[in-house]
Formats: sequence, structure tokens, C-alpha cells
Amino acid sequence: MLDIAARILLFPILAVQAVTVRRLALRLPDPSGRREGVSGQGPVLRLLIVGDSSATGVGTSHQEEALLGHMRKRLSQTNTVHWTVDAKTGATTADMIARLQASPQKKFDVVSVSLGVNDITTLVPLSVWLRRFSTLLQILEARFQPDVICVSGIPRMQYFPLLPQPLRWVVGAQALRFDRALRRLVAGRTRYRFVEMDFEPDASLMSPGGFHPGPKIYAEWGRKVYRAIRHDVRRLGKPNLR
Repeated sequence: MLDIAARILLFPILAVQAVTVRRLALRLPDPSGRREGVSGQGPVLRLLIVGDSSATGVGTSHQEEALLGHMRKRLSQTNTVHWTVDAKTGATTADMIARLQASPQKKFDVVSVSLGVNDITTLVPLSVWLRRFSTLLQILEARFQPDVICVSGIPRMQYFPLLPQPLRWVVGAQALRFDRALRRLVAGRTRYRFVEMDFEPDASLMSPGGFHPGPKIYAEWGRKVYRAIRHDVRRLGKPNLR
């Protein structure tokens, strides 16, 4: 765990860099557009998107450019989609647990989850985060009875332009560790689909702030999530299997 040793040895430098990044980071607004609605024709499909700023769509100007827009566009071609985004910029996994526990129980067929970046930046230990993520999944299953839960991995934070070195390297190594652990957590669970966030390390594809995805990354992310669940969507659309 070379990055853990580096974090200890370089702590004064990393602490200063982290404070500076938070002070200078561009505060991007949440995109405009509704977070709940119905669109399309065909068998009913209830979609819930939960998570942090990426699930909210920060880095785009409208929900049509965000994950919701790209998923809704594809799913609405074959289904009547009842869609909801329950996400919050800056949310950690613990924040989302509290948020979901306060939400009314409701049936969703497909749930998309993207969390972890804010846990990394707030120095939540991996073991603690895994326990919290497991709790989050239990809450999703108990309160929303999803047929499919699509879990997006941790993005490659070593390519985030906003982060200076050596902070970028240390955070990037932690992100890779979180991503591998998350993949193991959901592996073998029949209702779960894992989406790898292995996007091209091109700074021009990021948002102006250098920390959030830009519209092209959201478009590719939407394609990845759809490809991960499309066979499930077809199965759910058959009346004798619903």
C-alpha cells in the first residue's frame, strides 16, 4: 500500500493541497430540468437514480445531458419509464443512507447507484465505506424492491485535472482500491450489475471545474449503464415474467 505510506509521510503537503483545492474549486450548479416524471411507451419501467453530484448531473447544463437524460432516452424507446433522481451534490454514502431512510417506500424496477468519490475526499477508511455501502444496498432492496441494481464503479481520480500532485496520485490510488473492493462486493449477486468507469483520461472531456464529468462522459456513461441492464429490461417487459 505505497499510497498509504505516502499519505502518512506527505500529510502536511496533502492537507494544504486539499484545503487549497476546496477553496479554489469552481462551484458548478446542478443542471436544470425535472428529476421526476414519465416518458415513453410500452411496458412500465420504474427507474431510480441515486448518488452524489455525478448522479445529479453536475457538469452539464440540463438533465437531458446528464445520466438521467441518456438513460431515459434509451429506455423510453421500448418502455413507459417512470423516472426519479434522488441524489445530492457532495453526498457521501452515509449521507445517502440517511436520505433514503427518510424516503417513502416505493417499488422501482431498476436502481442506478453512483457513490464513493466524496467518501474518498473526506478520508473515509475503505473498511468503513464498504460497511456503509453494504448498508445502503440493504436499504435499497428493503425499501424499493428493485429487480436490478446497477452499481457504477469509482472514476479514475488520478486523471482529475483539478487535483495537483502529489494529491492526485494519492487520491487516485485510493480510488482504484475503492473500485476493486466495490467490484468484489457486488460480484456474484444475481440482481447486481457493475459498470466500470474507465473513461478516456482526456481533460477536455471533463467539466470546466476539472472535477466532474463533461457531457461527452455522461453520454458514454449512459450507454454503459444501458448496456449493463438492457437484457434485464427486456426480461422485465415480458408480461408473464413481471
